[in-house]
Amino acid sequence: MRRVLLAAPRSFCAGVDRAIEIVERLLEKHGPPVYVRHQIVHNDHVVKRLERLGAVFVDHEDEIPAGAICVLSAHGVAPAVKENCERRGLVVVDAVCPLVSKVHAEARRYADSGHLVALVGHADHVEVIGTRGERPEQTVVVESPEDARALETHGKPVAVVTQTTLSLDDVAETVDALGERFGDLRRPAADDICYATQNRQDAVKAMAAEGATLILVIGSETSSNARRLVEVAERAGAEGLLIDGESGLEPDLLQGHEAVGLTAGASTPEELVALVLRSLASLGYEELQELEVAREDVHFRLPREVAAKA
Repeated sequence: MRRVLLAAPRSFCAGVDRAIEIVERLLEKHGPPVYVRHQIVHNDHVVKRLERLGAVFVDHEDEIPAGAICVLSAHGVAPAVKENCERRGLVVVDAVCPLVSKVHAEARRYADSGHLVALVGHADHVEVIGTRGERPEQTVVVESPEDARALETHGKPVAVVTQTTLSLDDVAETVDALGERFGDLRRPAADDICYATQNRQDAVKAMAAEGATLILVIGSETSSNARRLVEVAERAGAEGLLIDGESGLEPDLLQGHEAVGLTAGASTPEELVALVLRSLASLGYEELQELEVAREDVHFRLPREVAAKA
């Protein structure tokens, strides 16, 4: 019998839920347009739905008319962006994930106490760009163990912070390489890693251990955490495949796989999971088993500008 192993947790995390609700409430309260700097979250389906409601996504705050609402995306921005928004008279609403804001605060604190901040992450990711912007002169992005071994500190003590959408597994080798080179490190706390990223990766490992030989990850190409889930599947011995939804599910991809795992990145709507499950059932994968590795009951408070309903 062909079967589907369904990951739990999957789909939206608390930071994504909060960011989307902020945009929805602003549209309800003020009407369109509501401008959002960068994609609110890295999922094309979410962005297109909000665009239909009247959200306008821009790459730079200079594209927003003076005096208009500017929502800062969940990934965070450098202080220079906020300063530019203020200069231009924009009404800034902060939809930055509180876990990202926490890492920003750590980066400032470490830099201001004389440390070189080693920011472990992907240099071109918008979250890393924002975090580095807190103290650019005292922060170096470290993408790999090779970067760690080549890092020059000029005598400064090293403190490590990380991109939140990586997992402990992702960063361990790089942080260990920094430790081997510099000895005493201020290491990142476990809760610097997004709980949702870790939980979703643990669920992927559980599906592979339970016999899933193909693991489908629903998410957009732009989603760092979704792409990491594919890598985790492959490291766990399964074939990993990123699909954008049911449209990416071709029957020949399933050939030779009796047990298929299914999960979704933290910025992927749950309705896409339901559509893919329906497609899998129509292709003969009718037995469904949910594998729960953790329960998530995290909720982040909305900013005061939108906390009261219109």
